[in-house]
Amino acid sequence: MNKRERVITALKGGEPDRVPAGFWFHFGGDAAKGQGAIDAHIDYFKKCDLDMMKIMCDSYFDYPNPLKVEKAADWYKLEPMGPEHPFFKEQVERTKAIVEAAGKDALVYYTVFAPFSSIRFGYGEELVMQTLHEDPEAVCHALDVIAEDNKQFVKALFEAGADGIYYSVQGGEKNRFTVEEYRRLITPSDRAVLDYANTLGDLNILHCCGWAGDRNNIEVWQDYEAAAVNWAVYVEKMSMREGRDFFPNVKCVLGGLDNTPAGVLYKGTDDEIQAEIRRVIAKTGRCGFILGADCSIQSDTPYERIKLAMTYR
Repeated sequence: MNKRERVITALKGGEPDRVPAGFWFHFGGDAAKGQGAIDAHIDYFKKCDLDMMKIMCDSYFDYPNPLKVEKAADWYKLEPMGPEHPFFKEQVERTKAIVEAAGKDALVYYTVFAPFSSIRFGYGEELVMQTLHEDPEAVCHALDVIAEDNKQFVKALFEAGADGIYYSVQGGEKNRFTVEEYRRLITPSDRAVLDYANTLGDLNILHCCGWAGDRNNIEVWQDYEAAAVNWAVYVEKMSMREGRDFFPNVKCVLGGLDNTPAGVLYKGTDDEIQAEIRRVIAKTGRCGFILGADCSIQSDTPYERIKLAMTYR
């Protein structure tokens, strides 16, 4: 099997010739923007011989809508920025260049954040949560507007050659919302983008992010539909095997390794990395499984370690 065949087989729930694997991290400095980001992605992909490429959205985390928001009612004035805005257009150009450079050797994904992440990146956590308590409907209106922007962005990514999106949902921390609150306030905009992406392609990946280190009410994402799901195994205390049963609408699970500085990929010996990967594969099974990490790995992880991980499957 080639890389595309290997990953697609896993995404469809089948057993490829070997367990496919992919790891990613945030690029910094000149490697986070422009041609530097394009070159860094291609260099990393080729040197580590990854089975799939996930393009990072470094330098594009904020949602730079020009509307100034001072009170909850201001959210009703929010309008989409549109696909021609440099914030979206530059990311699409990044995707197109990397797809062209990579050829069709492997599946290429682009990272897309759900609207609730976009609004917090753009306007700040404190303002968003404050206005959400004051006037939930106003913030929900804003989330719907951002969802429309993100849908057009996703469409452009597919047109640029991306095989799918790596869709990151956040904000489900147990100390933020109850399950009912999240499902009522946040799920509609989450699903608007993801469900639209699924009309454009059937290889999308859902990432249930545990970036804060706080456990999520992960059941709020349980019924989301995607080809594969990736979650923070070590944060949520849910193994890859358990996740197979927990998420009924996916055929493939992705992950298995701790992405923190304490994880074996970052600090373990060669033998420890080998043993952990083989343990995870034995527990998870070889069907419908892509080896990866809970989230982005440490940015200073030596390429040699990643290459090493790619040999133990």
